[in-house]
Amino acid sequence: MDNYSYHELNAMLNLWDDNRQIQFDKDKEAARRYFLDHVNQNTVFFHSIEEKLHYLVDNDYYEKDLLDLYSADFVKDLFKQAYAHRFRFPTFVGAYKFYTQYALKTFDGSRYLERFEDRVVMNALMLAQSDEETAKDLVDEIISGRFQPATPTFLNAGKKQRGEFVSCFLLRIEDNMESISRGINSALQLSKRGGGVALNLSNLRELGAPIKKIENQSSGVIPVMKLLEDSFSYANQLGARQGAGAVYLNAHHPDIMRFLDTKRENADEKIRIKTLSIGVVIPDITMELAKDGEDMYLFSPYDVERVYGVPFGDISVTEKYQEMVDNPEIKKTKIKARELLQRIAELQFESGYPYIMYEDTVNNVNPVDGRINMSNLCSEILQVNTPTTYNADLSYKDIGKDISCNLGSLNISNMMKSPDFAKSVKVAIKALTAVADLSYIESVMSIAEGNRKSRAIGLGQMNLHGYFGQERMHYGDEESLDFTNMYFMAILFNALKASAELAQERKDKFDGFEKSKYADGSFFEKYVDQKWEPATEKVAQLFKDAKIKLPKKKDWLELRDFVMEHGLYNQNLQAVPPTGSISYVNNSTSSIHPIAAPIEVRKEGKLGRVYYPAPGLTNDNLEYFKDAYEIGPEAIIDVYAAATQHVDQGLSLTLFFKDTATTRDVNRAQIYAWRKGIKTIYYIRIRQAALEGTDIDNCVSCML
Repeated sequence: MDNYSYHELNAMLNLWDDNRQIQFDKDKEAARRYFLDHVNQNTVFFHSIEEKLHYLVDNDYYEKDLLDLYSADFVKDLFKQAYAHRFRFPTFVGAYKFYTQYALKTFDGSRYLERFEDRVVMNALMLAQSDEETAKDLVDEIISGRFQPATPTFLNAGKKQRGEFVSCFLLRIEDNMESISRGINSALQLSKRGGGVALNLSNLRELGAPIKKIENQSSGVIPVMKLLEDSFSYANQLGARQGAGAVYLNAHHPDIMRFLDTKRENADEKIRIKTLSIGVVIPDITMELAKDGEDMYLFSPYDVERVYGVPFGDISVTEKYQEMVDNPEIKKTKIKARELLQRIAELQFESGYPYIMYEDTVNNVNPVDGRINMSNLCSEILQVNTPTTYNADLSYKDIGKDISCNLGSLNISNMMKSPDFAKSVKVAIKALTAVADLSYIESVMSIAEGNRKSRAIGLGQMNLHGYFGQERMHYGDEESLDFTNMYFMAILFNALKASAELAQERKDKFDGFEKSKYADGSFFEKYVDQKWEPATEKVAQLFKDAKIKLPKKKDWLELRDFVMEHGLYNQNLQAVPPTGSISYVNNSTSSIHPIAAPIEVRKEGKLGRVYYPAPGLTNDNLEYFKDAYEIGPEAIIDVYAAATQHVDQGLSLTLFFKDTATTRDVNRAQIYAWRKGIKTIYYIRIRQAALEGTDIDNCVSCML
């Protein structure tokens, strides 16, 4: 192998060996070679941990205040604890992603100042906030791959020059110029810090609405989208993280068709939006009208707010639909409901957008008081917001509540091997809560306030398909659905328990707990009234072998009483994000959806293509690693539906279609998802038809 570079060795994953076997050993060799030929040659050498830390603090790479929370001996011991794990990247792409995206580099970008273990320790020190035991626990949880902080946290912890630790921000915009200009400023401030920002435009008056009672004055939502797009483009980014933007609009907003048309490939440049993602909020009534082949009315937000005294986004369109249709004071226009759904599917074919949030599904199962009217960039954050009002000089009159949510994920396969499952969940909840406690973004007070009041976190999951393959379950079969149901129930139980213990310990609970379904105990009814136990022998055995205790009725009753007495520290606990580059670093399949291919091909800047084998894949279990296009949308929706019932926020759901799919197939899947109680759909991917290939022996040139 001496004559091959790490890049060529990695490319051999995409070539069979002489026995038609996948060459996993070549990838392991590629990872080893990457260290020998690249990483070790370009890493700054230090004689000791003390020398290294002094250098990094003195030269403004590390935050001195963070290290000062602990004794020098403890910090040194923590580094030793991390190194004792003898961590090795099992894949080339994992190592490559870590060193290109996460590892601290010299300011000129030429040399590395950290190894994986160093990044883990800096995360543990930050997230433990001077608690030594928690810091030690976190090192073990992260380095064993059970818990993985999300990109902004993992990337930024402990660095002096850094962006925010928080992943996602959601902002509502009201129907006035003050709020619009503040929204644009906030988008700039937040994306500068590397966060993804979503904005809700449903409250804005439509094209042609009156301004100061003069008809046909408003230019609608598209100019605001243009302003936002430019803001995101100009925001100065920090680190490897790009802050991206998304906008949401209710399906019954009069500008909905124009809004969708901004994403057409051939749209007029005056309206074309290239870099913003778009999402549509769809109430039940839209689906019902489409089912019956009827027209749907679009309502003027300007008139709705005048009639009801609240912004359009804060009313239930389904509930008020007939009332608004009958009210002559509310201007309305008509389109065909099916036409809207078809238009959405056509666009998803072109670009994957728009995202979809099923408004009533989301609100019917929301355990927190208030209304959810939007989601985030990746469709998994679902929280309640309240409006902000401004003085003429744009200072705050009333600070409302906007949403920030920090994420982190558990690797399901490693969690099933955890020596203490409940403890692993608890440590993860504590770690994510620390991010909420440490985040105070003064430049956007509604976010700072929202975070202070709610301390919302989103504990996610990944590597579900990897685990299924490893345990020889087919994605979407009876056993896999049974496992998903039981696993997510166990996570929920332990997450609630951990948050209630934090509330007890800190004598504090999230703002508005008293009005939540947790406080009156109604949240727990389904767990107490129904029987929750494995439906298949295999799944019962998997939990038994893993020594994971599944909660019984008695446990749920005890937890209910404990929560009602002490409260919860976090307003939101779970959300399943899409997990991008973090999945490669953690050696897991992305989120809980199936793999896109057994050997994934990624385009990587200077390097060309890189290849990533599905975690858990061997030459013997290939049949359990069918790709997402083969598995098809219904099985994916079934798995997500099993998980959704235990997750208080959303789950980032990508649907995959074969190249033979039509817009009707996409619409069919959307209806199936809605019926199954899915809250959000993130992205649609259509497999591209490829040219027939030919077998070429021992040639890797086209792979590179």
